[in-house]
Amino acid sequence: MRVLDQFLTSYQAAHPADTITERNLYEEDFPELDGDMLAAFAPDAKPTPATAAKLAVFDAALNQFKVADKIVIANPMWNLGIPTKLKSWIDAITVVGQTFRYTASGHVALLPGKQVLHIQAAGGKYAGQDPATQYVHAALEYLGTEKVIDLPVEGMDHFPEQAPAIVAAAEKQATALGQSF
Repeated sequence: MRVLDQFLTSYQAAHPADTITERNLYEEDFPELDGDMLAAFAPDAKPTPATAAKLAVFDAALNQFKVADKIVIANPMWNLGIPTKLKSWIDAITVVGQTFRYTASGHVALLPGKQVLHIQAAGGKYAGQDPATQYVHAALEYLGTEKVIDLPVEGMDHFPEQAPAIVAAAEKQATALGQSF
């Protein structure tokens, strides 16, 4: 995604001492939560090697999220939702006792203070009111993120003649966010 690339270029220039770890959930074939994985959470479970490997990927994602100060999520919106691999990543980081806990009065987030930038491409125009953006906000706020900054790249299908200008405006905004994030 060009907008993400522009953000990363700007961010690296402004924050040369920061370490950036990129993940492409599709290229690495991030596993989706399934029945075998859920069954492996039982105290007496003996997961198969294949299930143990999937759980190890989830554990690594959880640990990476826990130590990160800043997170950038870039995704397309598909049929008003997020891609399934992003949903799986959110499943991996939403772990009771690790990123939130339950109390008598409700849940308590365990990871306050994380900064999150959410870059989302969509063919239509939604102004942050689409279910995908709302879900990303709700999921991350549940874990303690106080504010998710949105950088929508939207309207390219609705206004195809404006697509180059829409992307250019988003790249300009990404450059500015790279300096200040």
